[in-house]
Amino acid sequence: MLNGSSVLVTGGTGSFGHHFVDYVLEHYKPKRLIIYSRDEYKQFLMSNRYKEHKDVLRFFIGDVRDEKRLEMAMKGVDYVIHAAALKQVPACEYNPMEAIKTNINGATNVINASLSCGVKKVVALSTDKAVNPVNLYGGTKLVSDKLFCAANAYGGEDGTRFAVVRYGNVAGSRGSVIPFFQNIIDNGGRELPITDYRMTRFWISLEQGVELVIKALEEARGGETFISKIPSFKITDLAEAMLPGCEKPEVGIREGEKLHEIMVTREDSLHTYEYEKHFIIYPHYDWWRDRDLIPGGKLVAPEFEYSSGTNSEWLSVEQLREKLKTDLDKH
Repeated sequence: MLNGSSVLVTGGTGSFGHHFVDYVLEHYKPKRLIIYSRDEYKQFLMSNRYKEHKDVLRFFIGDVRDEKRLEMAMKGVDYVIHAAALKQVPACEYNPMEAIKTNINGATNVINASLSCGVKKVVALSTDKAVNPVNLYGGTKLVSDKLFCAANAYGGEDGTRFAVVRYGNVAGSRGSVIPFFQNIIDNGGRELPITDYRMTRFWISLEQGVELVIKALEEARGGETFISKIPSFKITDLAEAMLPGCEKPEVGIREGEKLHEIMVTREDSLHTYEYEKHFIIYPHYDWWRDRDLIPGGKLVAPEFEYSSGTNSEWLSVEQLREKLKTDLDKH
């Protein structure tokens, strides 16, 4: 599908962007891969890393807050991956208007530019924090998700299609607990603080995240939210896997933090279908037609909820140690 195509990634200099570029260059032969971001130094470093692919990669300095610049970058583009966002919960809490400008207004600009330029398909990255949000970051991403799903009403019968991919913290990504614990260990620490002993999280690697985006690009008809089936783990088990026998003082839950990650709510279960390796939440709009369902799925049970706290698949301490070796080495 991506062979001979032009693909643009907003926020493309981040962890996801690097892994997406690696994956696409390994499996496809795109005409152009456009990295759209606002940090010139990160673009400089990334361009040096991919010197041998300079005939394919293009680097656009720009902000998703700038609709005109997005339109210029999207000329002739077939597919857009929207990964740009303000993601740090404390930063969004302290700078709420900035979070709104990037995460909500920026999403609107990506939608408008994609429609204006005749992009075939747009996949927007979301987060578990957009589900029943308890912080501003989650609130802005909930609005962003709604914008992308609703945007399909404006594309017409054969126009731009928009879909969403939702997953939690990527293992080892910036701001996640793994590098926080690792920094303590590297500095000789013998105890790893736990905010709440009951806390659980999903485990997803960058490679799984990229594969879900590719699946959405290939299959989405417009308006779906794609969610991977992935294992859960206890934060206390993660600490034990990283520093066996360590002390684990409970320090209290942080502002805007949840005990468990939720990907599918009970309310969403009415429109959620289960597939072999993922779930899809279908839109609930007048323009959506049941014939647009992707084959192979089965409607989940009423009041089904996909939560890291009630998941059917769990990683043991030993399995976490193995994941830390394998998945994080790829990052």
